[in-house]
Amino acid sequence: MHTEIYSDGIGEITVTGNVLRIDLVSLSPTERDANNTPKATFRQRIIMPLDGFANAADLIQKVMQGLIEAGAIQRRPTPEAAAPAGTGPVPAPNGAHRNSSPNFV
Repeated sequence: MHTEIYSDGIGEITVTGNVLRIDLVSLSPTERDANNTPKATFRQRIIMPLDGFANAADLIQKVMQGLIEAGAIQRRPTPEAAAPAGTGPVPAPNGAHRNSSPNFV
């Protein structure tokens, strides 16, 4: 029998040399933040070579496209796509440019 792992998402991805580490997180049933929202806590780590990650990313993109075509999920427009042409990215409060990914808050 194989062990199955559940994850609510990816907490962090780290690259060191030609090795990539993906930290899987789950929402804590006991730990809460200031807004009483469950905190994402580290659960397990996937470690793979960069070429393995590139193959995995390609497979994930194919699965995503299939899910979109089947109507199972819908892509949300990025802030840049929703903004009028020529307005550029929305600056962060400190004057730096904000990344549109929710992984870079």
